[in-house]
Amino acid sequence: MSFNSPELQNLLEQEKQRAMVNEMVSKMTSACWDKCVTGAPGSKFSNSEAACLQNCAQRYVEMSMLIMKRFQSMQ
Repeated sequence: MSFNSPELQNLLEQEKQRAMVNEMVSKMTSACWDKCVTGAPGSKFSNSEAACLQNCAQRYVEMSMLIMKRFQSMQ
């Protein structure tokens, strides 16, 4: 496999996208955890913590998609 082969370029692009998704999930987890879980976690989340985490994650994904679309439209 050549360094300039389409297969290698495709593989590199897939890995780059996978790394971006992993980074987004990590940042979202950290931000939402800090916002929604204020005390020591128990064996399960309270209803308010679960609702907050779900809402936070949904808003984070929506904003990320909006930002991506904005960057794509600028190119």
